[in-house]
Amino acid sequence: MQKWFEEAKLGIFIHYGIYAVNGVSESWSFYNGRITYEEYMNQLQGFTASNYDADQWADLIEKSGARYAVLTTKHHDGVALWDTKYSDLNVVARTPAKRDLVKEYAEAMRKRGIRLGMYFSLIDWSHPDYPTVYEGGKEPENPAQANPYSSPAGGKQDEARWKRFLEFNNNQLQELMTNYGTVDLLWFDGDWERSAEQWNLPDFKTYLLSMNPNVIINSRLQGYGDYKTPEQGLPITRPAGPWEFCTTINSSWGYVPTDNKYKSLNQIIRMFCDCISMGGNMLLDIGPKEDGTLDPRQEQILLGLGDWIRTHEEAVYGTTEGIMNRYYLGGSTLSKDRKILYLFVYDDPKENICLKGLCNSIRKITVLHSGKELEHEIHGGVPWFDIPGTTWIYMSKEDTHDQVTVLKLELDGEIEMYGGSGAVVTHN
Repeated sequence: MQKWFEEAKLGIFIHYGIYAVNGVSESWSFYNGRITYEEYMNQLQGFTASNYDADQWADLIEKSGARYAVLTTKHHDGVALWDTKYSDLNVVARTPAKRDLVKEYAEAMRKRGIRLGMYFSLIDWSHPDYPTVYEGGKEPENPAQANPYSSPAGGKQDEARWKRFLEFNNNQLQELMTNYGTVDLLWFDGDWERSAEQWNLPDFKTYLLSMNPNVIINSRLQGYGDYKTPEQGLPITRPAGPWEFCTTINSSWGYVPTDNKYKSLNQIIRMFCDCISMGGNMLLDIGPKEDGTLDPRQEQILLGLGDWIRTHEEAVYGTTEGIMNRYYLGGSTLSKDRKILYLFVYDDPKENICLKGLCNSIRKITVLHSGKELEHEIHGGVPWFDIPGTTWIYMSKEDTHDQVTVLKLELDGEIEMYGGSGAVVTHN
């Protein structure tokens, strides 16, 4: 795992493709029969990217506070956003856009020092050699009922054609990894439709690392990825190892004009705080319109998130995961030397903030956005049994930030928390 990823905290996911023309669900709309394949592919004629400006995207992503970006270079529909020589199903050859969008994206992100991520669907429901085998090579009980976009659907498996498809994927990935400078992260999707053996793992990963030994690969590689990617539902228990929570800004990954179910800025910030409190990153998705512009609501959320991060930067970057919520009913992070505890206060306090189990003495407590110093006192505790009391930090509504407030607790040494179940006081 590369150090930059574990310290990045925030990435921006970009779902951009022909599905934005009619605002339909990316790839799944034809796979699940909501529209025909022909209707879906007719969107090629309306994909202009006429106002696509990768530099504007990069400016917005930089202002959001994100340290990396991930673009859908090819979704399950098989439509490539770059000038691939291995298929004419790409936006250069088949759409009015006639531009290598990946090239412009890569140049713009690299110019601003934003780490470069490429989403690539292992699935390709348009490629004739893809639906030639069943998952795991096992024919289902009712093969005729299988989806013809992903399997032979009653026909015989053809291993030779499947190997040809794997070569096709290898070739396209080689283009992505060698034609656009250093790719920092590969974000795969669709591994569930085939087994590790069918994806030719671990040799496939070895092939990818041969082009860049430092590339990070997400978990969707049948157990051979580098970090976990919980999706849409925030983890309740911290995932083991490095992880990233990917989520939409409304309810859709791509641009759907009728989707007005947007998360509020406050909700986005709280989710972000929850992620970094548990040592993870958040990959927040945006869905540009077919012309390459963004819905103003998406822009405003990214700008608002960036404003909050810049105000509270020391509690975000250069920190590690915080204390468990059994000690504090909210999120938190710790400075790398573990001598400063940052508490995220999500709601307006009635009178005070409660912190349990802290063994350290507190030297100073400040409200991070204002610099105001707060008072605190400790009630209870049995020091001669090494059982700490309860810390009450006095805080009023006037001390709060408009979104999420951060309190900075400077401790007398490395943080030490009590995790016991108390004891009977047998002597005083």
